[in-house]
Amino acid sequence: MGLLDRLKRSWNVFVNDDQTREYKYSYGISSSRRPDIVRLSAVNARTIVAPVFNRIANDCAAIKIEHCKLDANGRYQEPINDYLNRCLNEEANLDQTGRSLVRDIVLTMFDEGVAAVVPIDTNIDYFDESSYDILTLRVGKVVEWMPYTVKVYLYDDRSGLHKTITLPKEKIALIENPFYTIMNEPNSTLQRLIKKLSLLDALDSKNSSGKLDLILQLPYNTRQESRQELAKNRVNDIQRQLVDSQYGIAYIDATEHITQLNRPAENNLMSQVEYLQNLFYSQLGLSQEIFNGTATDQTMTNYYTNIIEVVLSAIVEEMRRKFLTMTARTQGHSIKFFRDPFKLVPVAQLPDIADKFTRNEILSSNEIRDIIGYKPSDDPNADELRNKNLNQASTETIDVVEEGSEDEPEPEQPDNE
Repeated sequence: MGLLDRLKRSWNVFVNDDQTREYKYSYGISSSRRPDIVRLSAVNARTIVAPVFNRIANDCAAIKIEHCKLDANGRYQEPINDYLNRCLNEEANLDQTGRSLVRDIVLTMFDEGVAAVVPIDTNIDYFDESSYDILTLRVGKVVEWMPYTVKVYLYDDRSGLHKTITLPKEKIALIENPFYTIMNEPNSTLQRLIKKLSLLDALDSKNSSGKLDLILQLPYNTRQESRQELAKNRVNDIQRQLVDSQYGIAYIDATEHITQLNRPAENNLMSQVEYLQNLFYSQLGLSQEIFNGTATDQTMTNYYTNIIEVVLSAIVEEMRRKFLTMTARTQGHSIKFFRDPFKLVPVAQLPDIADKFTRNEILSSNEIRDIIGYKPSDDPNADELRNKNLNQASTETIDVVEEGSEDEPEPEQPDNE
């Protein structure tokens, strides 16, 4: 494009802003906060479990989920470039990426016990057809269960409102929390921990409410009503002195005595909270080192094996069951997740690992370069699976003298006398 064409077609959002322009879509309902994002319930959001949920959800979202093709032996062959794979990796809907979708799934299943993943846009009406392409996905909350259908509380990006719609169970993915008995049961460890934290917060609020909690001992009997009125007037007078004083100072008579009651109450709530927190961590397979970044390789391996893999397996198995037809599964289609094993490897160990993987013909040189963030090499040998530490066999042929040829001398026959 030439300079004149660029000047003619150039456009700036501030300079060329036309407030009277008719947009393709109406503005609709506005909100100061993003309405489609998944928010934890008030009970979970105000406790220490919110950081735990958020960490697990982010770690699950960091692992790649693909709609892929398997070979005859059930091994990964290649990804399938279709709309479902696009929803899982690139754009799940108008507001979310594939990574945000997985994060919302995990947060919803931890908070509610079950997360509903609903196909919003499809190429055909999936109520009447068994095979269809899923164009967009959203996460909703199940508000009512029925034998063959469920009512889902879902965000509508066309109107900007949350709606409750009835959908068949066979068309949506209902992903149950694999740690339901630990997190969501009424008397589970997490629910008991939340109750104890609520009691501890209530006690802290009471102790820090600003009340003096004083008992004023007067030099006369207050059993009669006239004396009670005098006592109330005396208390009101002390209150006025404290309010009107710049430094909160009041005076009393020499015959009056004040007893302070707001001493810190000794209780074992804090020890119970610490016990339940440690119990909750141990039942999930968590440790404090995972959150502060000091966990060892073995601790992180246990964390990914006992928690992340369990949660992702529940997600992909339900999606595979609901979003792939029986015909597609028999043809080798599947939904799998893949964790990058090099993310937790220190830089000092990468050369040794790269040497072992290339020497044993597991990865090529270009695949190793892609892992560490380097562009692929143009050398054709960089894409070969071979041990480069060994010399290659020569392609030259070696002439072998055939047995019994004319050039070969005949063996001498012994004389038989």
